[in-house]
Amino acid sequence: MDFQTAEKKITDLRNQLNQYNYEYYVLDKPSVPDAEYDQLLNELGKLEEEFPELVTPDSPTQRVGGQVLDMFNKVTHDSPMLSLGNAFNEEDLRDFDRKVRQAVGDQFSYVCELKIDGLAVSLKYEDGVFIQGSTRGDGSVGEDITANLKTIRSIPLRLREPMTMEVRGEAFMPKRSFLRLNELKEENGEEPFANPRNAAAGSLRQLDPKIAASRNLDVFLYSIANMGDTNVAAHSEGLDWLDQLGFKTNKERKVCSNIEEVLAYIDGWIEKRPHLPYEIDGIVIKVDSLSQQAELGTTAKSPRWAIAYKFPAEEVVTTLLDIELNVGRTGVITPTAILSPVKVAGTTVQRASLHNEDLIREKDIKIGDQVVVKKAGDIIPEVVNVLPERRTGEETEFHMPTHCPECDSELVRIEGEVALRCINPKCPAQIREGLIHFVSRNAMNIDGLGERVISQLFAEKLIEDVADLYKLTREQLLGLERMGEKSVANLLAAIEASKSNSLEKLLFGLGIRHVGAKAAKTLAQQFEDMDKLREASREELTAINEIGEKMADSIVTFFEQEEVQELIQELKELEINMKYTGIKPAPSEKSNSFFFGKTIVLTGKLVEMTRNEAKEKIEALGGNVAGSVSKKTDLVIAGEDAGSKLKKAEDLGIVVWNEERLVEELSK
Repeated sequence: MDFQTAEKKITDLRNQLNQYNYEYYVLDKPSVPDAEYDQLLNELGKLEEEFPELVTPDSPTQRVGGQVLDMFNKVTHDSPMLSLGNAFNEEDLRDFDRKVRQAVGDQFSYVCELKIDGLAVSLKYEDGVFIQGSTRGDGSVGEDITANLKTIRSIPLRLREPMTMEVRGEAFMPKRSFLRLNELKEENGEEPFANPRNAAAGSLRQLDPKIAASRNLDVFLYSIANMGDTNVAAHSEGLDWLDQLGFKTNKERKVCSNIEEVLAYIDGWIEKRPHLPYEIDGIVIKVDSLSQQAELGTTAKSPRWAIAYKFPAEEVVTTLLDIELNVGRTGVITPTAILSPVKVAGTTVQRASLHNEDLIREKDIKIGDQVVVKKAGDIIPEVVNVLPERRTGEETEFHMPTHCPECDSELVRIEGEVALRCINPKCPAQIREGLIHFVSRNAMNIDGLGERVISQLFAEKLIEDVADLYKLTREQLLGLERMGEKSVANLLAAIEASKSNSLEKLLFGLGIRHVGAKAAKTLAQQFEDMDKLREASREELTAINEIGEKMADSIVTFFEQEEVQELIQELKELEINMKYTGIKPAPSEKSNSFFFGKTIVLTGKLVEMTRNEAKEKIEALGGNVAGSVSKKTDLVIAGEDAGSKLKKAEDLGIVVWNEERLVEELSK
C-alpha cells in the first residue's frame, strides 16, 4: 500500500472507530459488536506500524501508553478549580437561596446535577485534540495525568469541532468495576479500596497508565473553564454544547425555576440514588445564567453561585439473628452477622462481616441485638454499633469456638494476630477455598471453574486437591448440574491451557502463606524453576529485596512439608509447567531515583495521598514497600498517628521521614 492510500485508510478507520467509541461509551448505544470494533482497531494498529510517521496522539490506538512515568509534572490551572460550599439540610439550601436572591433578584433559575463521587479533572484541547489532563490539586496547581486520562474511553481524543478549550469534570469508577477490582485485590492478598472514590483517585494518581486502563474508569464533564467567544449564555446551554462536541455529560440534570423544585429534585434522587450504576454523594445546585454567576462572584475558596448538598449517610436498624463462622483458605475463622433482611442504600442486606472476635467484644455485640447497619462506601455492609437501650434480656453472648466448625480441629491464635486459625492442612473448608483460589484469575486462571463448580466437584468427591483438577474427565463433568457438552469442552480446554502458565501463576495458586501475586512473580523471576525455589534457604530468600523474614520462613516451611513435595511431583507428572516463561525485568531506567533498590515502610495516616498511592509511586521509582519494619528497612515514612512501626524504626536507628519530605522527593 502506498503512503497516500495508507493515509486515507488510516483517517477513515480513525473516524469510524471514534464514532463507534462515542456510541458505546458516551451514548451507551453500541452499533457494532465488540469483535468488529476490535478487528478495525487491529487493522489500524497494523497500518500505523507499517507507517509510523502517520501515528498521531489522538489515534484510538494511543489510548494506553506503554511507558511507566517517572513522576507527575505540575500543572498550573489557567483559572482556579474552586471547591464548592456544602449544604447538609433544607435550612442550608434556603439560606443559599436567600443570598442569591439578595444579590440578583427573583428572576433566575437553578441547574441541579448529580454530585458524582470521584476525582475532579481538567481536560485541555487544542484545535480539537486532547493535549493535557490534570487533577484539581490545591485548586491552583494540579498534577499532569494525561496518560492515565487517555485510558478513559468516554474522553474524546479528538472533538467534532476544532475547538481550543478547557473543560472540567469528574472521573469515577462505576460500582461494577469497583467490586471487581476489590475482588482481585483480595485474591492478591492486598488491602481493598474503601470506596469507589478512593479507587478512582488511586487509579489516576499512579504512574503506570496500563493500571489505569485495567480499572474501567469513566467520566462526566460538568463545566467549561473558559467560554471564550461562544454564544453560550447559561450553564445548561454549555452542557448541551459539550454533548454536541462529543463529550459525556450526565443526562440526569434539571433546570429548576425555584428552590422548591430543587428540594423536590433532591428528594427524588435520595430514593433513586441506589439504582444508579455509579456512586453519588449529593446534588450540585448552580445558578444557570452565566452573567448572574459573574455578578455573584466567588470567595477565595468557592463560588457564591453554586452549592453542594451532601446526602446523609444511610444507616438502618435491624436485628442480629445469629453469628455464622466461615473458614478461609488460610484457616482464619471469620464471624459473619446474619441479619433480619433490611434495605440499605437500595439493596437488601442479610449478612455483614464482623471481622474478628476482638471487634465483637469492642462493640459489645450480642445475638438478638438491635444493630445499626450501613454500607461502607455505600457498597460493603457493616455493623456500626448496637442499641443496648433496646435490649430485652433475651440476647445471648457470643463466644468464639475452641474447635474448627468444619473439621473439629483445635483452633489456635498465632502470636501477634487477632484471628483464630484452624491449622489442620486437611480441613475440608480450607481445601475447598484453596481450590477456588487456585483456579482464580490471578492464579491459574481456569475459566469456567468458578466457586459453584468447584463446590460441586468437591461435594461429589471428584477433587480433593489441585492435582485432581487435571484428572477430570468429560464423563465426570457432564454429570454435574448445568454442565452441557459445550461448557464441558470449553472447561477441559481451559484446564489444559492452564498447564502452560508461567511459574508465578502456579506459585500464587498454591496459596503459600504471605506470598501474594507480586511476591510470587518476584520469586519466579529470581529462581526461574520450581526445584531451585524449593531448595532455596532462608538466607537466599531474604537476600531478595522484596522477601522478608516472615515470608522466607513461610516459603521454606511450605516446601518442607511431605504432602507439598508429593503434590508438586504429581503436578510435574501431569505436565504442569514448573518454569518461569515471562519476560525478565530489564535493568531499571529509574536507578537514579532515591528510592531505587530501597526497602520502605509506610505508617500512620497520610494527608496528601493515600498509603496505596504512595506505595504505587515509590514502587514505580524502583523502591520496595514492605509491611513491617526490620533490620533490612532503609526508610520509614511516618504520617499522622504513627504507632509501633515508628517506635521500632527509632529503636533500630532507621531513617524516618515525614510526609512533606516524601512529597518533596517524589516531585523531583
